[in-house]
Amino acid sequence: MCGIIGYASPRSGRNVRDVLLDGLSCLEYRGYDSAGVAVANSSIAVHKREGEVSTLEDALPDRAPDGYAGIGHTRWSTHGQPSDRNAHPHTDCDDRIAVVHNGIIENAHTLRDALEADGHTFTSETDTEVIPHLIEKGLDRGDDVETAFRRAVDRLEGSYAVAAVCAGHRTIYATRQQSPLVIGVDGGRYFLASDVPAFLEYTDDVIYLEDGQFAAIRPPDVEVTDRHGGLVETDVETVDWDPEDATKNGYDHYMLKEIREQPHALRKCLRGRVDAPGRSVSIDAVEAITEPNHVHFVACGTSYHASLYAARLFRERGMRATPFLASQYDLDAIPIGTDTLVVGVTQSGETADTVSALQVANDVGATTLTVTNVVGSSATREADHAMYIRAGPEISVAATKTFVSQQAALAMLSSAFSGECTREFVTGIRALPDRIQSILDQSRAKAIAAEYADADAYFPIGRGSNAAAALEGALKIKEITYKHAEGFPAGELKHGPLALVTDRTPVFAIVDGDSEAETMIGTLNEVDARGAPVIAVTDCPETIEPHADHVLEVPETDSRFTPILATVQLQLVSYWIANRLGRSIDKPRNLAKSVTVE
Repeated sequence: MCGIIGYASPRSGRNVRDVLLDGLSCLEYRGYDSAGVAVANSSIAVHKREGEVSTLEDALPDRAPDGYAGIGHTRWSTHGQPSDRNAHPHTDCDDRIAVVHNGIIENAHTLRDALEADGHTFTSETDTEVIPHLIEKGLDRGDDVETAFRRAVDRLEGSYAVAAVCAGHRTIYATRQQSPLVIGVDGGRYFLASDVPAFLEYTDDVIYLEDGQFAAIRPPDVEVTDRHGGLVETDVETVDWDPEDATKNGYDHYMLKEIREQPHALRKCLRGRVDAPGRSVSIDAVEAITEPNHVHFVACGTSYHASLYAARLFRERGMRATPFLASQYDLDAIPIGTDTLVVGVTQSGETADTVSALQVANDVGATTLTVTNVVGSSATREADHAMYIRAGPEISVAATKTFVSQQAALAMLSSAFSGECTREFVTGIRALPDRIQSILDQSRAKAIAAEYADADAYFPIGRGSNAAAALEGALKIKEITYKHAEGFPAGELKHGPLALVTDRTPVFAIVDGDSEAETMIGTLNEVDARGAPVIAVTDCPETIEPHADHVLEVPETDSRFTPILATVQLQLVSYWIANRLGRSIDKPRNLAKSVTVE
């Protein structure tokens, strides 16, 4: 769960390091325990430091080395604690080879034992360091660099994206297996990265590497081959993302910027899919899918909360639908047949557990569909069909605009599969961007966050579809404030969690006036009797205000979309609490954006 950047130019220069640092800054959301760069010329100059990219920049010499090619890395620790010596790139005994790697080498211990027995000296605790020593071993027996690289990779077991440079060579060697790599093309210059934002300011033309493919990036050309060395024809695609999407654009944090981008992201998600006059929803992927007997949603984290929301919508429309945590999607316990549709919901398209669940489904002949934000991602290659949420780059680790776009996409999916598209549904979903904008313009979340920033814990609650929004609200608070938060279906509060409620545990109650207000009032009174502050997130403020300490209002809408609007208010509360506490909002401790290992 890390970020790789590479850059190769047909001309030697000192800007290689600067391009790498720019890319690392754009990838820091993928890992920020440590960072490093390696620039190759007649020798290899390696610099790496524990901490954020800014720490690495401060430690670099004023004069950048000349070079034709270089690689860089931001790390999220899996093997060994964050430290200078565990930071990437890693080198061989003679510092001829530098390597960066994402993923986990499952047989690293065995390989390390064998290499140490052969006299190789290791300087880190990482699994990655076996790779440069394996390449070194190939060079010592007379292999050329590309052959040594291929043979080293052949011995690896697990998931990986690997990039290497060699002293005296102008080439970046790269390959992937269940971990993303994409090549950026800019005339005779080439970029290599885990994710497009790393080089988006330079080019939006890309080549996506597939599992088992190797790339030799040797400007002015790039050669892509399969695992047997056969040439592969590649298509250059243009990414429909604006470079400004990957910058803060004047905001203090990416998270606040991305919260405020939600109306725009939703308009892109809805465009061309909802026909208001004809009261219909059209999803290209759905038209090719036979109506399933059962729909399984597989996802992790925030995407799982979107799946909870979606499964309820499907069931309300008469379809059998069940959400599963992707890490628990087990053939022995879950019946999956050829008449099952398995929907993998993943923002990045690289979530290892979700991709693995799609593979399980494919192995038994189920139809698979992914709902994702990233064209060319692993999930899109694994699934039979793909629906894109079109949210644009999301840099903050805490998902905001991608979650809201997932909810809208899945709501449309439920309508397209069921064929049910009422006037209320069309009006409600088309009005979402404007209604979210009104929340952003008028929210009192900042003032409420200031009042309750020192609380001991936070308990969002909701009924029906709003329970998923409560779970997501609690996750946002945990992720970026480091304070305890737990979301519950409101009816469960009295079955245990009420024991935790005190005057220092604010309860955020999502109340939908269509059908839940009277029932929720009873729950709010129970909470109030324990002295807990009540903050109602509601579309019926007149009814609820007498039973709450504060009200965060959401516009009245079809009840199926209230959870989406409520989510925005809870995102703002989370952000402003974290901001008041001085947290690292975009890069919360111990977390990374794309969880590419199981």
